[in-house]
Amino acid sequence: MNENKTNINWYPGHMAKTKRELKEIGSLIDIAYEVIDSRMPISSRVEEMDEIIKDKPRIIISTKYDLCDKKYTDEILDSYRKDNVVIPIDLLDDKIDKIIEETNKLMVEVNNKRKEKGLEPRKARVMVIGIPNVGKSSLINRLCNKKVVGVGNKPGVTKSINWIRINEDIELLDSPGILWPKFVDQERALILASLMAIKEEILDREKICSFILDKMFELYPEKLEERYGITKDLDIVEIYDIIGKKRGCLVKGGEIDYDRVVDIIIRDFNNNSFGNITFDRLGE
Repeated sequence: MNENKTNINWYPGHMAKTKRELKEIGSLIDIAYEVIDSRMPISSRVEEMDEIIKDKPRIIISTKYDLCDKKYTDEILDSYRKDNVVIPIDLLDDKIDKIIEETNKLMVEVNNKRKEKGLEPRKARVMVIGIPNVGKSSLINRLCNKKVVGVGNKPGVTKSINWIRINEDIELLDSPGILWPKFVDQERALILASLMAIKEEILDREKICSFILDKMFELYPEKLEERYGITKDLDIVEIYDIIGKKRGCLVKGGEIDYDRVVDIIIRDFNNNSFGNITFDRLGE
C-alpha cells in the first residue's frame, strides 16, 4: 500500500457561527455533555473545548460503544476518568439513566456554590457538544424518550443551537457538530473522514478508501483477510481486483469498476462489516 498524502479541511459557515455562540453562551451553562465516538475516542474530541466551557464540569459520553474495540477504547476512556465523569453508551442500554443520575449529582455541587453566593438553586442547563455525526441527536432523543431532533448518518444535520427540556430538572442546549478550521494532524482528519464526521462531497473517496485499508492492515489485518481475502503484501490495484471480482463489480468487457469497489469498502467500514474496531491508540 502507498502512503496516504492528502490535505483535509472542512469548516462550513454554521460551524464558525456555532463556535462563537457557544463561547458566548458558555457562561450561562452549568454542565457540558462532551459527546465522542467510541471508535475514535481521541480524534473525535472537540478542540478548544476548555475554551468553550471554561471550568464547568463535564460528562464525557462515548457513543457507539457497541461498535468499538473495547480493549483499546477502554484504555483511552480510563485516562479521561482522572478529571471527568465518563459514560460509554450504545444508546440502547440503561446507561441513559446513568447520565441523568450523574447530571443530578453534579448539579447538587453547582447549586451549593450558587447558595454560597446568595443565589437561588435552578434546574441544570446542559450544553451538548461534539463533532458532526457523533450521535448527539440520537442521544438527545433517547434522553427525552422521544424524537425531538433530526437524526441522520451524515454530518451537518443539526444547523442551529436549540434549548430542549428533558424533565423538570434538566434543560439541554443542542448544538451543531463542530470541527476546526485547519487539521494540523492529517491522520486525525482522515480518521474523522473515514467515520463520516466530514461531508463526503468534499473528500477524495479513493484517498479515504486507501486510508481505511492502510489503517486496517496496520491494526486489524486479519479482518481484511477474513472479509475480502486480501493481505498487506498486495498493491492497491491487486486489492481492488480481488474485491471487485468477489463482489461482481464488473463493467462491459469484464473490467473492474473501481469506483464501485471504493464505495463497497467505505460502506462496509461504516456499516461495521469488519466487526468492532477502534482507530485511536493511547499515547499515539
